[in-house]
Amino acid sequence: MAETSGHMRFFPYDRPYPNQGAAMDGIAEALDDQRDVLVEGAPGTGKTLSALVPAIAHARREDKTVVITTNVHQQMRQFVEDARAITQTEPIRAVVFKGKSSMCHIDVEYQECQTLRDTTRSLVEREEDREELGEQAEALVDRMREGQQGAAEARTAVTDELEQISEELEDLREGNVCEYYYNNLTENTDEFFSWLFDDVRTPENIYEYADERMLCGYELLKEGMEEVDLVVCNYHHLLDPNIREQFFRWLNRDPDDIITVFDEAHNIESAARDHASRTLTENTLDQALNELEDADDSRADAAENVISAFHSALRDTYDDALGFGEREQVGEDWYDLPIANHDRRDDLTLTFLQRYEGRGIGTEVDLALQLGKRLDDEYEEAYKNGETTSRKECQTLQAAEFVAAWMADGGKLGQHPMCSVRRDGGTEEVYGRAELYTCIPREVTETLFEEVHASILMSATLRPFDVTEDVLGLSDPVTMAYGLEYPEENRRTLAVQTPALFSSEREEPATQERLTQVLADASRFTPGNTLVFFPSYAEANRYHERLQGRTEVTDRLYLDEAGTPTEQIRSKFVGSDGAVLLTSLWGTLAEGVSFDGDDARTVVVVGVPYPHLSERMEAIQDAYDRVYSGRREAGWRYAVEIPTIRKTRQALGRVIRSPEDFGVRILADKRYTQASSGMGKYGVRSTFPAEERAEIIDVSTEKLKFAMLNFYGDHDAYDGTPPRP
Repeated sequence: MAETSGHMRFFPYDRPYPNQGAAMDGIAEALDDQRDVLVEGAPGTGKTLSALVPAIAHARREDKTVVITTNVHQQMRQFVEDARAITQTEPIRAVVFKGKSSMCHIDVEYQECQTLRDTTRSLVEREEDREELGEQAEALVDRMREGQQGAAEARTAVTDELEQISEELEDLREGNVCEYYYNNLTENTDEFFSWLFDDVRTPENIYEYADERMLCGYELLKEGMEEVDLVVCNYHHLLDPNIREQFFRWLNRDPDDIITVFDEAHNIESAARDHASRTLTENTLDQALNELEDADDSRADAAENVISAFHSALRDTYDDALGFGEREQVGEDWYDLPIANHDRRDDLTLTFLQRYEGRGIGTEVDLALQLGKRLDDEYEEAYKNGETTSRKECQTLQAAEFVAAWMADGGKLGQHPMCSVRRDGGTEEVYGRAELYTCIPREVTETLFEEVHASILMSATLRPFDVTEDVLGLSDPVTMAYGLEYPEENRRTLAVQTPALFSSEREEPATQERLTQVLADASRFTPGNTLVFFPSYAEANRYHERLQGRTEVTDRLYLDEAGTPTEQIRSKFVGSDGAVLLTSLWGTLAEGVSFDGDDARTVVVVGVPYPHLSERMEAIQDAYDRVYSGRREAGWRYAVEIPTIRKTRQALGRVIRSPEDFGVRILADKRYTQASSGMGKYGVRSTFPAEERAEIIDVSTEKLKFAMLNFYGDHDAYDGTPPRP
């Protein structure tokens, strides 16, 4: 292993998993060539270390910094464990970074924090100036006693300046400052940094340490990020261009000095859309108009004219879009209304143009932006001086910025104008929101991948690689795929020939009865826990009710519901023996969460869990069809089919987490079977990678229990007499 000895010194264990050594070698070689890497590896095969070990070795040799990121909370904990293991083998400097809101000791918003930091720093700097001048004044007294010429005049000048600084300090102390950050600047914090790098500390560790000492842990962490080997963070630190620029500045690194590692990289696409999409609520428009009423500025009339027209257009647009009786159905969640048109601008823009009367939208938006910036500066100054207890946000500036973006970008390919409504929980009134929804994520990600030194994207479900490259804007990456190299005899993947669970079929009593029997059989013949994924929480609830009293585990039948603490239900489930947990494939248990051994011996995916085919999904399909017009059904394939099968494969990966582990994976829908080849685009078996497809065995609903009995019996898994078919 001579060629890998350079990076293997960072590998913290005795020997790699199967394929892990080859993956590390391949990544090391790609980084030497400054190429991006796409790595698909089965769950539980050590992908994180496969990427971290060669990345840290390359960064140490080439003076780079590794930034590893995920949007799955469970994976953040895994990163910390892996980093701690590495640093015990080969010491590295690592920090774990979270947003300010989760680390603030006084619970203020970002902009307010920035202002507090500036005013506090100004206070400390003036205190230092006063101390320095005081020392000068004392020295000049000695010179005066010695009769030194000019000493008296110099002392008078110093004392005048001291008096002026004292007045400034009095004003600053009457303003808003942060005592925690003040202590950062005035106390010796060497002990904190020694503690920080003695191990890999979590944000929770840092918060607790700093809170006990009345220090700002967030600002101390930022100071400690220079010259580190590894940073663990969330997706938004890299996907948001503004945050990314600031984040790299805290690291004291240019983008070309950064190696990014994205875990669960199949999620980048949707995360990038969320970061790129822009919204403006009717409430913000209301507040902007109220703000302009009090603004004593010649630009206020122009700003009011254009913002008022957009406000009226938004109300008219959603009023017209709401059908008979639809307003009464609107709840506290945002409810999308169709406003886009194929042959012209959207309804909101057209209504805005009809409503607007003035000197020109562009001119008046520019004036609104100028006024908004002036007002924002005034709010900043008022907070600094202690005239206000909180840092006011300028609503005029937010409204003007959005209207400018809406008019400039609303008609561009990949930007989908939308209107949504919701009901205010307090007033019960319905109000609206305009949104520019970004359909093409590469507009966000391509620049990032071009800027940084190299990127490693890893997931259990990145294939097909060409689609990942297209969607994210990667240029000629190295691709690696490693299947589940654990013994094949330890797993069985069964496609059960239940009806294709299209929405109409789900309501058929015969279908529901058949599927209920499949789930009852699956749980009864599993020597351990059974984890069941459905296309939605509503379907999970339906079969939770149907299974009550139908199995021997009714008292161990758990339902994961939307909006409930997932970790609590998961803990009860894994702490049980022979339990069944029903959840949604679109929930948080389908990926990034390990169920080892008996924690989940069998996993069942019910149906093909297509996302809700909403206007957003249709907009994404349409955008992909237009961008990749030469590819057959590119929209359906890129936007619906491939992401859906990735979710299915992620769910299947919740079992078989080690070489000794064994289990059954069930796909309950005939669209997964060989017979699906005649179902056109709805047959999904061919979408699985070839080696996974080869392992799928078709069984009838009646034969499922025999297939499971034979498999688990061969593994001597039953405690006592096996169940009788």
